[in-house]
Amino acid sequence: MRAISRLSMVAMLPTAPLLLAQGRRLRRDTIRLPDAAEPWQGTLDGPDPLRLLVLGDSTAAGVGAATQDDALPGNLARQLGARTGRGVQWTAAGRNGATSRDLITDHLDAAVAERWDVVFLTIGANDALGLRTRSAFARDMRVILGALTTVSPVLLVSSLPAFFRFELLPNPLRFNLYLHSRSLEDAARGVAATFDGVHMSPPPPPYTDGFFATDLFHPSASGYRDWAEFAIADAAAAGTL
Repeated sequence: MRAISRLSMVAMLPTAPLLLAQGRRLRRDTIRLPDAAEPWQGTLDGPDPLRLLVLGDSTAAGVGAATQDDALPGNLARQLGARTGRGVQWTAAGRNGATSRDLITDHLDAAVAERWDVVFLTIGANDALGLRTRSAFARDMRVILGALTTVSPVLLVSSLPAFFRFELLPNPLRFNLYLHSRSLEDAARGVAATFDGVHMSPPPPPYTDGFFATDLFHPSASGYRDWAEFAIADAAAAGTL
């Protein structure tokens, strides 16, 4: 997979001016959706409740859904509750646009100040969009996973977005982001494999109709529901839950 890392960078060089222009146009023209509304905490009733932390970037912030209950945290809680028969107390933390480095500097200390039963980490999309290097992303992931595994026995890590399915993205930007995100994801999988209790989801199945919000980039409420169902079913099949 290191060949993918080299290919991702080599493929970008001849088209760099066009990629930069397409990136600027995308940032200028894409609809700006807000974070999900407060509160960013909630409870799913049931016995012996699990403590769930959803940590990461705009998808942890619930961009694309009206509330966090409709976004990733609420949907993950319902899937966990259905799998375990337990209640869930969930908390969301993160920021739209956050990279793995931002997560370390701005959110990791607060995340590890408490104990959790399950942590769901969603990070890496902005590292890919920002063309951060494979080595920098792997280094940050090692710091993040190392810290989170000290406060939670179960750490679920999302795969990076399937950028090749994002119709909003023009080519060659879409193709190059796909190559680079594959390289970063491969690096993250290598890091995750060195920690006990850490499971990284496989690439997602094809996105369903209605998966994307109105910005055609972030998940909608139904997209978050599909994502949570896939992630929890995969973790259960792997024996992580």
